[in-house]
Amino acid sequence: MRFKLICLLCFLSQFSVAVNASDIEREKRLASEIVDSIMDGDAEFLNADGHEFLAIYTEADEPRGGVVIMHGRGYHPDWSDVANPLRVGLAENGWNTLSIQMPVLDKEARFYDYLEIMEEAGPRIEAAIDFVQDQGNEKIVLIAHSCSVHMAMDWIDRGLMHDVDAFVGIGMGAVDYQQPMKRPFPLDKMQVPVLDVYGEDEFPAVLRSAPERLAMMRKAGNPKSKQMTVPNANHYFTDQGEALLEAITPWLQDL
Repeated sequence: MRFKLICLLCFLSQFSVAVNASDIEREKRLASEIVDSIMDGDAEFLNADGHEFLAIYTEADEPRGGVVIMHGRGYHPDWSDVANPLRVGLAENGWNTLSIQMPVLDKEARFYDYLEIMEEAGPRIEAAIDFVQDQGNEKIVLIAHSCSVHMAMDWIDRGLMHDVDAFVGIGMGAVDYQQPMKRPFPLDKMQVPVLDVYGEDEFPAVLRSAPERLAMMRKAGNPKSKQMTVPNANHYFTDQGEALLEAITPWLQDL
């Protein structure tokens, strides 16, 4: 009887791990679909916790530094509405960019499902920072969109942020209906400059929490931190990649 109970506990433990892990097979499918179609930049495969994940490195002619770009929920490093315009456009404006694959779940997964895999993002962010540093970039900026903001903030809130000179959050505070954030972002503890940028036609949760985010940024006290609204843009910046680039680039140049 005791042996059967031990076996059952082992099985349940394995099942729990599987449920809480990201969808590696979906991630591989995404990588296989985009690697051969990359027009600007080079595909790189980085390692985090024994798992290889796709990144796209795009070099500038006279770089000011390196930017790590993290796409929104369920997308990939060359996503046409945010990741691609930023990784290519910022390279054209003097920044080496590394757009990385973030952990994904199945297409039906919601915000609370992603809370279970937040910690998987940290090692990827760190591997990306290491890679960018190895390319000779001294100034490093993190740019995250939507769910990746939550992932980055989880990493920051655990006191793991290092070698980062600025942070850009796009669509910060996005959640699903009746799934509010479990805890606020640690914006009041971030000493580096923070740009909070969101669309005029944003998700209600992003718009509602904007005053609170701004108050926390002001409490942190960095004079270069700023909040900005992009006119006519939705949460995904559909067909507004150029406007998003125009909002972020001048702020980066002033760092």
